Amino acid sequence: MAATRRASQGSLRALTAAALVLPGLAPSTPRAAEDDEFTFQYGRYQEDERDLHGVDSDYEPIRADSLLFEQRVTLSDRWKLAVTYMQDTWSGATPVTTAPLVIGGNHPSSPDGVSGATPLIEGDLFLDSNLQPVTLDEFGGVLATDPRLVHTLSSASPETRMQGAFELGYDWSQVELDVGGGVSVEDDYESRFASVGALWQLEQSQTSFNLVLRFADSDTQALLDHDAVPYIDTRAFDGQIDVDGSGDRTLDGDRQDYGVQLGATQILSRNALIESSVAYGRSRGYLENPYKVVEVGFLDPEQQFLAPSGGYYAQVRALLEKRPNLRSQWTWDTRFVQYVEALGGSLHLGYRLYHDDWGLDAHTLEASFAQPLGSGWTVIPRVRYYSQDAADFYDPYLLSEQAFVTVVSDPDSGEIISVTPYDAGLLPSSYSSDQRLSGYGTLAGGLTVSKQFARGVVLEADFEYYRHQGRLKLGGGGEDDYADWDAYRVSAQVTVDSSALHAVATRAGERRAAHSAHAGGFAPAGVALDHMLPDAGELMLGYRYTLGRQAGDLLHGASSVGDAQVISFGCESDPCSTGARRMDMQMHMLEWMYAPSDWLNLMVMAQFVDMSMDTQALAGAPQDVHGSHDHATGGPGDTLGFVLVELAETETQRLHLGLGLSAPTGDVGEELRRTHQEDRGYIHYGMQLGSGTWDFLPSLTWTGALDAWSFGGQLSGVRRLESENRSGYALGDAFQATVWSGYALTDWLSVSLRGVYTLQGELRGEYDGLHPESGPMDFPDNYGGQFWDLGFGLSARISSGYLAGNRFALEWLEPIHDDVNGYQLERAGALFAVWSVDF
Repeated sequence: MAATRRASQGSLRALTAAALVLPGLAPSTPRAAEDDEFTFQYGRYQEDERDLHGVDSDYEPIRADSLLFEQRVTLSDRWKLAVTYMQDTWSGATPVTTAPLVIGGNHPSSPDGVSGATPLIEGDLFLDSNLQPVTLDEFGGVLATDPRLVHTLSSASPETRMQGAFELGYDWSQVELDVGGGVSVEDDYESRFASVGALWQLEQSQTSFNLVLRFADSDTQALLDHDAVPYIDTRAFDGQIDVDGSGDRTLDGDRQDYGVQLGATQILSRNALIESSVAYGRSRGYLENPYKVVEVGFLDPEQQFLAPSGGYYAQVRALLEKRPNLRSQWTWDTRFVQYVEALGGSLHLGYRLYHDDWGLDAHTLEASFAQPLGSGWTVIPRVRYYSQDAADFYDPYLLSEQAFVTVVSDPDSGEIISVTPYDAGLLPSSYSSDQRLSGYGTLAGGLTVSKQFARGVVLEADFEYYRHQGRLKLGGGGEDDYADWDAYRVSAQVTVDSSALHAVATRAGERRAAHSAHAGGFAPAGVALDHMLPDAGELMLGYRYTLGRQAGDLLHGASSVGDAQVISFGCESDPCSTGARRMDMQMHMLEWMYAPSDWLNLMVMAQFVDMSMDTQALAGAPQDVHGSHDHATGGPGDTLGFVLVELAETETQRLHLGLGLSAPTGDVGEELRRTHQEDRGYIHYGMQLGSGTWDFLPSLTWTGALDAWSFGGQLSGVRRLESENRSGYALGDAFQATVWSGYALTDWLSVSLRGVYTLQGELRGEYDGLHPESGPMDFPDNYGGQFWDLGFGLSARISSGYLAGNRFALEWLEPIHDDVNGYQLERAGALFAVWSVDF
């Protein structure tokens, strides 16, 4: 389709954003599809534990869950549009610096030093005459030289990045022009980007050229760790740090990125082609990572009396890393594709050369073979090797022959006369111990398995395993074993080819329209399991989105209460210090339905959940320096399976039974790290990603229609089949009753009105591990209640034309009355959006 997409080889469709942020781990870029299609993809990236020289870390390795939606549509004969949404949620521990193992708390006798206790990024370092770290005996004598290094890890609460992008293309037969743009947002970072691309196809279509121009403008607003600030020197960036009334320090930085890429594709024969491109990028502004520090050993001449005989003593302090504010990057990328007639498959070979003025030179070699197996099956094994040199300013740690602070006192009174900080001019102009700027190599192998269905649907599963090692670097000289780690990436993808489905969907839409005229049609968007497929052999693919928000007053029962009452009674015997001021829950659900017969349907629902909560200090509460921060979680939720059985049907009405089972695939072990290590533990109950228990989900649904009117009702419930989940608690049982009525404004558009009553039981049990308790959301008694809502909906059902068989629906659910258990934040409403297609 678009020249920009072809030039970038579909970078927005990378199998997970998790791997893309780590040099050398970017997956092979997939084919840029030309047909109209919808793509849904879920991926997980998971690192293995680091080598901490036998010390067990308290923190889980880093993990990322990724979600991608992409819709491509032909607007006319020449205009095409692609819209993409990506979302990543990161959690786990990552290195913040590198240091000699023997520094103070980083010694194995103090295991917290390598498991991430923030204060232990400083300490004492003893060196021999060759400036090699040493260990001392109790009398100050040298025991042994110990040059081993270690990563100091730090864990943060889960963080979510969301990115939306579009690309609009126009085709003049032999020339295509694209414009695109988007925005990427995190709690501490926002980037806005745009691109313009052109593709020239030469006369016989044997050769094509493409040109892409890109620009991005980004802002960093990083909240510095409250407890780490006393231990980290921020002098180099003091002019960029803002301090608010509560003492929180935020580092602000701006950057701009410019890029140009020129590429060519040449068809060599009917079985072979070659692609090659060169790209140049330039970045300027704040290019540092605000959460990375460098350990500096200050060799104060006045304190060398502490040094071992013939050696040196260094006082180690952490400085925020400092990188150049300009970066120029060059890339040459070449790929060769050969169709092998004897096997009916294609061989793909690629090489990429990267160079920048920071001293990074990198090479990527990759190979894959796409082998069709028949009946729509294809397997693609692949292997990739990556190697890079270290940046010029990379160093695991630094030594500086000066005092960190020079204090001058009056010799008589002892009064301090002056305090002089270290001389920055004696340090390198740039320095970083970020592992991603070190020298290393990676070796990765993977396998993609896909199944093409005749009706225009492709299912794909992918697995890739990485090995990251310093010794894998070309020519040697990479980092030592302490920097070695493994990782894996898995993903699953569904692609629906709109053009291939068109004819089948048209017939399904006509059947659906005819059937719906006497069976009650569809319920509003907020009602699931509302209909059955009428004919044996039919399939339905659907996507359901839910956004639920809590905001406003704190409630006790049905009444609003002030902070003073919440402080006194909202946290059982202890006073509360914080309360929620907003909570959002988003759910993305992919639905598959199949009709083995006209009276029996089977359905599977896969969920992806992300939640965010803003908390605030309660007025008059005990001081809590962490009382006004945002928290987020995200990842796969529980997986649902249903059997729908038709009980009765007349000319105008239908009654069916739903029997469902929820599998506990959503994580209930999500943790919150405020900043104090002792406060680290389970996040609020309502922000876990699933129930953690096997659940029974029964429902009874009645639908009907009379002329332009439709109506219906549903009774549904959730029965927890286990008394507690692996974290020690269980959600309460639930019951919901809803009735609705709709009116057809046209033969394809209708409106609806719905009433809902929900009874939600309180939590049973409590967390069986460390759980910081600062607000009502941390106590099981403050969950559940009775709720009344009124829904307003709009539904479009297309029975002919290009979108035949598609259904689109929206509904807003407005809270009417809340009667909560304990103390809870009131609800602000919920939005439901549904798309489905029968075929």
